[in-house]
Amino acid sequence: MRIFYVAQATPNEISLPGSKLWHANLYLPLVDLGHELVPFAHPWLSGGYNMDLKNSTHSCLSRKQRPDFSQKLVDAVKAAHKKKSVQVFFSYLTSAHVEAEAIRQIAALGITTINWYCNASYQFHNVAEIAPAYNFCLVPEKFRLTDYRRLGANPIYCQEAANPNVYKPHDTPIEFDVTFVGQKYGNRPYFLHRLIDAGIDVRAWGPNWNKGGGGSSSWKRVVKRAWRSLSGHSNNEEVELPANRCGPPLSDDELVRMYSRSKISLGFTTVAEESSGGSPPIKQVRLRDFEATMSGAFYMVEYLDELAEFFEPGREIVFFKNAGELVERVRHYLARDDERERIRRAGMQRARADHTWQKRFQTVFRQIGLS
Repeated sequence: MRIFYVAQATPNEISLPGSKLWHANLYLPLVDLGHELVPFAHPWLSGGYNMDLKNSTHSCLSRKQRPDFSQKLVDAVKAAHKKKSVQVFFSYLTSAHVEAEAIRQIAALGITTINWYCNASYQFHNVAEIAPAYNFCLVPEKFRLTDYRRLGANPIYCQEAANPNVYKPHDTPIEFDVTFVGQKYGNRPYFLHRLIDAGIDVRAWGPNWNKGGGGSSSWKRVVKRAWRSLSGHSNNEEVELPANRCGPPLSDDELVRMYSRSKISLGFTTVAEESSGGSPPIKQVRLRDFEATMSGAFYMVEYLDELAEFFEPGREIVFFKNAGELVERVRHYLARDDERERIRRAGMQRARADHTWQKRFQTVFRQIGLS
């Protein structure tokens, strides 16, 4: 198929310059399947990915930029379609980028329009306007499917995955006991601090770890509440890790190599808190759950029912439900090399057999009747 492709190379251009996260996980797998891609480049793709329409400044900027982006997008699709028939319009866009009418105009050309979005667990409002304009919305958050339908959109449950040509084991010595690579926010500092208190050598790389602070102001409040409620502290101090345990963001390649350099690679499913006080935090399956296992990591991750549908707990990955269980299970598996190796291999085999983007796209295209 000929696919008009609209997505930024990475959603983390500011915090991880040079990353090509979505290029590796969306663009390249579509090419691997033999599709002809027509990429669309525009500065607004870089500027708009971290925008939240609940933010008045972001919303104002969006209103200024969206009309120009929308018109140029429609013009580019029409030109490409005139030159050679386009069957699919595939995008990673939010309502901050594009007007719903632009998507309708593209669909009116007889082109099947598909949008991928993976932050609806806590930012569903960012696609609420444009979702009904698409023929299909690929949704990795199962609990949001009803919300999409309520808007009149047509969601397809499509869980995240990884590209096996990018995420693979490396023949490199193991250097670390326990590692985490990712942004510092939410309950992550608390869990890592508990490991340090237990005498376990844990390291963290990513935005905010080696320069203090806990990310956005809202997440600083989450960290403070988690620290107070879980540790019994009543002050407003945030959880900080020793500087020698923290490092800067890693490049895409360094991230993949870190999985092979670590005995245990950690993952966290908590992504945000509910706006209403006292509600449990929002959790979701993450891209990391597939890239880590596919890269050959022994993967220990915060428990989530939905993730257990993709990996068998205790055989392919290991879950923890709280800090005490995390400490206990880290100690258990650090002391048992053979058991850890069996689980590591099983997780990698499962990811590479069932959870590739190539397979996800094949399944989706069959489901919606595209060859």
